[in-house]
Amino acid sequence: MLQIAFIRENQEKVIQALAKRNLDAKTVVEEVVELDERRRATQVELDNILAESNKLSKDIGEMMKAGEKAKAAILKEKTVLNKEKSKKLAEVAEAIAAELTEKLYTLPNLPADIVPEGKSADDNLNVFEAGEVPVLNEGAQPHWELVKKYDIIDFELGNKITGAGFPVYKGKGARLQRALINYFLDKNTAAGYNEVQVPHFVNEASAYGTGQLPDKEGQMYHDATDNLYLIPTAEVPVTNLFRDVLLTESELPILTTAYTPCFRREAGSYGAHVRGLNRLHQFDKVEIVRVEHPEKSYQALDGMVEHVKDILNELKLPYRILRLCGGDMGFTSALTYDFEVFSTAQDRWLEISSVSNFETFQANRLKLRFKDKDGKNQLAHTLNGSSLALPRVLAGILENYQTPEGIVIPEVLRPYCGFDIID
Repeated sequence: MLQIAFIRENQEKVIQALAKRNLDAKTVVEEVVELDERRRATQVELDNILAESNKLSKDIGEMMKAGEKAKAAILKEKTVLNKEKSKKLAEVAEAIAAELTEKLYTLPNLPADIVPEGKSADDNLNVFEAGEVPVLNEGAQPHWELVKKYDIIDFELGNKITGAGFPVYKGKGARLQRALINYFLDKNTAAGYNEVQVPHFVNEASAYGTGQLPDKEGQMYHDATDNLYLIPTAEVPVTNLFRDVLLTESELPILTTAYTPCFRREAGSYGAHVRGLNRLHQFDKVEIVRVEHPEKSYQALDGMVEHVKDILNELKLPYRILRLCGGDMGFTSALTYDFEVFSTAQDRWLEISSVSNFETFQANRLKLRFKDKDGKNQLAHTLNGSSLALPRVLAGILENYQTPEGIVIPEVLRPYCGFDIID
């Protein structure tokens, strides 16, 4: 959530920055500023009445001691009126504050200066590309055919048990999935990330804290009885470990990693681009989350990008990195890099990771602060990245490593799998 003081002092800057997201925010920004002025004016009036009431109470006490009961009775009547006024003003101030918060929730994060202009994924900037695209044998197949051929993932069985988008992993497919999870976690912990296991449900406060609510309410599975949400990513529970926390500057940075299943209601349209593992309702992902000092968060973001690059280099998958344009960035992000693996069998790029800096946007919602060297409380910066999302990484491995003899396992994964080939 954007800070109200920043909006108040930088109205034009905010409007221009959000225009990079193709959002005309002028009206909302003006409404936010007007509500803030009303809130502050109401609070001043309330504070004055409370101060007057405190003085009256002191005066009444002195009059009673002096035996001036008649004068004290007059002041008591005034304190009763002040009490009624202060109660009404407190209710008005609370209502204005609630309306102001709802308005602030509608404003996305401001894009960083280096975010490119653009309206859609077509305008994203390719900033890096690595790896050789393999030459496949004639008759190479996409992964949804390969998994049937080798009986390692069963989409129909998952559909019977639950519905479309909930696959069943079998035999070497399940072992390869587990191998990837363990490999990703080992890479992350070796890089200094502390592994945690977190709940797969979160409450409403947690979903608001990281910005899933109200922006992505329709994309999450919701248990109405207990008002809990199945997590769309480990980012939500992991980042909320630090909600309402005041850190010391010496505790920064904090690096955390977690494996969780992820649940998303949005299914997309029909066609090859959403077939098989390309888009699921339930999938596995290993996440990295950082809490950083504001002066060091972009250096940390670069480090996260290099970390994911190292993993993909070890997997020997062809990939590219895109800097997302304003029109394609997530609601909470100030800057996002997407990683995409090239699927030779599908002849297309598959998104497999997003690495983002949220600056203070999440921290402001979370009330995640640290005490600086001068003893002042400052909002921390939060960052997160997929390291990595499994379905499309797995699809890339199955398709790019297929041979006439079977699917060869990347060398780095063989100690985790216990086998060299799926045949």
